[in-house]
Amino acid sequence: MRPFAQRRVLLGVTGGIACYKSVGLARALTQAGAEVDVVQTQAALQFVGAVTFEAVTGRPVSTHLIAAGHALDHIKLARAAHAIVVAPATADFLARAAAGRADDLLTAILLAADAPVLLVPAMNDRMWSHPQTTQNVAHLRSLGYRVLDPDVGPLAVGEGAGPGRMPEPETIFAHIGRLLDGDGVFRGRRVVVTAGPTQEPIDPVRFISNRSSGKMGVAIAAAAWRRGADVTLIAGPMVVDPPVGVTVVDVETTADMRDAVASHLRDADVLVMAAAPADFRPASIAEHKIKKNAAPSALALEPTEDILLVTQEARGPSAIVVGFALETEAAVAGGRDKLRRKSLDLVVVNDATEPGAGFGVDTNRVTFVFGDGTPDEDLPLLAKSDVADAILDRVEGLLRGR
Repeated sequence: MRPFAQRRVLLGVTGGIACYKSVGLARALTQAGAEVDVVQTQAALQFVGAVTFEAVTGRPVSTHLIAAGHALDHIKLARAAHAIVVAPATADFLARAAAGRADDLLTAILLAADAPVLLVPAMNDRMWSHPQTTQNVAHLRSLGYRVLDPDVGPLAVGEGAGPGRMPEPETIFAHIGRLLDGDGVFRGRRVVVTAGPTQEPIDPVRFISNRSSGKMGVAIAAAAWRRGADVTLIAGPMVVDPPVGVTVVDVETTADMRDAVASHLRDADVLVMAAAPADFRPASIAEHKIKKNAAPSALALEPTEDILLVTQEARGPSAIVVGFALETEAAVAGGRDKLRRKSLDLVVVNDATEPGAGFGVDTNRVTFVFGDGTPDEDLPLLAKSDVADAILDRVEGLLRGR
């Protein structure tokens, strides 16, 4: 799984109750293809034993700065790591790291490391808000470390809720992905992605929509953010949660999506129109719920505006614009027509009738149709996350040429 395959991630674990979440993080990183070197402080061993991390990573756990046969582990582990993450990072660890201490293996590794570092604090809300912790975090950020703000939520038993809770492993996992993959062409680029269906009201309780789940658009937004982009996701009513890190603009109707795209497109380097906005809407909307015994024999429809057409003037001169063409017949021909009519750089074509492609599934099989004369490119059936990366690989090439 990109970008974890054949990468070394050093996971530091310090002594807080949130250690139990670190086991799930180590497992997720290993399943994604990373080699995970776990370094536990002595306090962390009081919460979770080293054998637990060995079981989920298949690798030995390091715990001592000075031990026979391991005198240079702090150097070797630091040099081998492509990324270092400390989760949880306790208040004590943050203080020692901010002071440049090297009194245990983990702090010594930080001083010897060139790899990017992510610190994930977890502690009581009063400890997190203490001025000394605030000062330590600010100093660590000034040194180039990335420090996640803790979540707000339930703390240890009897402590209620507040800021200080360690983010869930899925969130930390996404941030590690950005740590490993965020220094390429997309770094600092502004990317707008649309996802999901739109809903066109018939009356106060009914609407016209389609089967789009939003999975493809969410996968693209997640991959673009992981690659270092500033991502805005313009989302219709989806059945999936938005990804970590992106700015979400919720919309309902095609007109709402049109307005949001027009607003955000002016500053965008890339627009990926992965949404499936409704092509039609009721010509009139009933003020009250239509009763079954008074239902009309026919529902008059009118076309909605074509978002890519009506927002062309909002595109920047060097913006890359990617469209999608979901068809049920002559799919590639439909994609070429869309490419021409809407002045697109790339169209991603797929056939809704093909098994494993289209709406509501986790896979897709697409054909790329390019606006620069490059021959069409057929991809095999892939996970939508892999399709997202394939799309962004082609966009990277287009960005280099602008």
